[in-house]
Parts: sequence; structure tokens; C-alpha cells
Amino acid sequence: MTTINVPTREDVTPANQQIFDQLKGKLGFVPNLYATLAHSEQALGSYLAFQNAKSSITGKAREVVNLAVSQVNECEYCLAAHTVIGGMVGFTPDQILEIRSGRASFDARLDALARLARDVTERRGHADPELVDAFLAAGWTQENLVDAIVVVGDKTVTNYLHATTRIPVDFPAAPELKPRRAAAE
Repeated sequence: MTTINVPTREDVTPANQQIFDQLKGKLGFVPNLYATLAHSEQALGSYLAFQNAKSSITGKAREVVNLAVSQVNECEYCLAAHTVIGGMVGFTPDQILEIRSGRASFDARLDALARLARDVTERRGHADPELVDAFLAAGWTQENLVDAIVVVGDKTVTNYLHATTRIPVDFPAAPELKPRRAAAE
């Protein structure tokens, strides 16, 4: 099996070196998954622009989508990173585990979002119309629906990149998620 390396600053183009410097200044390091995007001259900058674009799905809501999608796609890298970020935005460890299972019983709006994000991911975009209706009934808008799907796409990109490259995870491992009971559905 081919090993995909994590490029260092010296391995990437000058444009990507500038992005590495910005990331290091902002985050204190360049996460391996971002560095891996720099194998392409354009992908890192394009991805960061996509990820940081204005959206109505921000903060806790964005982390709900990131965690639910990463769980469905079984991305150990993104689960590790977003478990850390989820804690930073105020979720408890138990809430993070519940969100990963596609639920958020502690908040009706976030629950509708988690359920929809999981369903959209599992069904490759063919969302259950009842979950779309429940999402809108929970107070989300059609703009939020579109933006939530964009966040699903954003997270799917990095989930797939890690699944393909298997680069080392440089965040603390996310706790294992216990299987859900059918009654929890």
C-alpha cells in the first residue's frame, strides 16, 4: 500500500507556505489534514475558503453537522478534531457522543439538525422528507437547510481525504461511540 506523507512547510508551494504560516499563527500548528491538502497547489486555499465562507450554520450548529457527518463516514481524524472543537464551543463530552449518534435531545433545534445531517449523509443526499419537515418545524429556515447541506459537503471532503490517505491523526482520539439501541431511534 502506498503511504501518503504529510508535507512540511518546505515541501509545499510558496502560496501554501503562506497558508501554513497563517494556520500556525492562528492555531499554533498546521493540522495534518490541512497539510495534506497542500499536496495540491490549489486545494488547501480553495478548501479553507469554502470552509470559512459565510454561512447561517455556525458555532455549535456547525459542530453538530461536523460530528454527525464524521461519525457516519467513520472518519477518525475529523471525529478527533471535532470532539476537541465541540468541547471548545461548549458541548459536554456526553453531548458530543449523542451528537455523533445523530441526536441532540438536550436541544430541539440541534436535534433536528443532527438527525437531518446524519440522514443526508447516510442516504447520500436523499434526505427523508419527514426529517426535512421536522428541521423546518424546529425553527430552521430554507437558507439554513441549504447551508447545512453545504457543511455536510465540506465535512465529507475532509472525511474522504482522510479515509483515502490515512495520514496520522494529530488530535487526541475521540472516545469510542457505543452502538445505539434501536429504541433510541
